[in-house]
Order: sequence, then structure tokens, then C-alpha cells
Amino acid sequence: MPDLAEGLLWYLAFIFSVVVHEASHAFTALKLGDSTAYEGGQVTLDPFPHIRREPLGTVVVPILSYLVGGWMIGWASAPYDPLWARNYPQRSALMALAGPAANLLVVASVGLAIRIGLSIGLFYIPDSFNLVHIVRASQDGTMTGVAALLSILFSLNLLLFTFNLIPLPPLDGSGIIPLLLSRERAVAYMDFVHSSHLSFIGIFIAWKAIGYLFSPIFIVFVKLLYPG
Repeated sequence: MPDLAEGLLWYLAFIFSVVVHEASHAFTALKLGDSTAYEGGQVTLDPFPHIRREPLGTVVVPILSYLVGGWMIGWASAPYDPLWARNYPQRSALMALAGPAANLLVVASVGLAIRIGLSIGLFYIPDSFNLVHIVRASQDGTMTGVAALLSILFSLNLLLFTFNLIPLPPLDGSGIIPLLLSRERAVAYMDFVHSSHLSFIGIFIAWKAIGYLFSPIFIVFVKLLYPG
């Protein structure tokens, strides 16, 4: 039976991570000229506007995935103006990049917190690693939950970063491609992607691919966290 206390930690980490991701998309779009997400209330770290927009992806699916598999997956979304994106494909690409970049920043911040905890004796490095145990508390009690939460935040944000950078629609990696193209080619690419039914195929392929991609990336980042 799933651990309810651990499930709560997973949900706290999940909702924070997806809100940071979508709020970064929304904030970047606002700064680059598209106020659609701002007007929809998505330029915020308050989770409730994001939950109201995507209750299935932010509540139902995460809880079910934890009950079935012991870890959480789901989604949120921030609206944008497709005409703005078509007129400014490079700006749209920067908006797409902002979400994964925010998740990577969370990974780096959590890694720094873990290193500080190790240096002052709050944590120790475990003999083996998994999504919930990147670091362990030196003593039982509150710090056990803190260590687990930091571990989940590290793993989950690394997973979101990796998954969303897969260059297949509708993932952010697909939206970043116009940064590498001329404006004319970027517009043609966006018209093709948005007018096709590639999203279903893209999600299916990405879901299959992440099982192969994430494990080596996870190992690399753990080695970066614990050099030597």
C-alpha cells in the first residue's frame, strides 16, 4: 500500500514543480509581448489558478499515478496566443525554453540545499540512490521528511526537464526548434506542427523514450551532485 506521508511529499513536490514550469512559460510570454497567460491568471506561483485550469492533470492523474506506481506524473498548462507565436517564432521558442529552464534551476537550487545540509551534518550520502532517496537525514524526525522532499524535488524536476526537452510536439523541445531556424523556416515549421496530428504520436514516442533517456541523465546529475 502506498505510503500516505510520502504521497503528500510527492504531491507537494509535483504541484510546486509544474506550477514553476507553467508560471515561467507565462511570465516569459508576458515579457515578450503575449499577455494571454497573464490575463488567465497563470503568471503566479499560487497553485490554485493552475489547478482550476487543469484539474485532471494537476489533481486526478498525479494521485492515481502515485496509487498505481508509487510516483507522480501529470501536467498543467499556460495559454498563449498562436498568432503572436506565429508572428514572433523566436520569442515563442524562448517561451517554450523557459519551462524546462525553470525546472533545471530548481534542480540546481535543491542540489545546493543538499550540499549545504551535508556540510553542516544534517544529511548524509546514501549507499544507493532512487527518486526518493538522493540524500538521507542524519537523524530521524522532521529532517527525514525534508531529505525526502528535497530528493523528490531533485528527481522530479530533472525528469520534467528531460521529458520536456524531447523535440517532439507537443513538448517544449519541439517549441524550442524555431530558435535554430530562420524566421521563414520557423513559421513553416510551426504551421506544420500545429496543423498536424503529431501530438498524439509525439507523446507516445516521448513516453517510450524517457525510460531510456532518464536513467543515464539521472546518474550524470547525481555524479555532479556528489563529485568523486
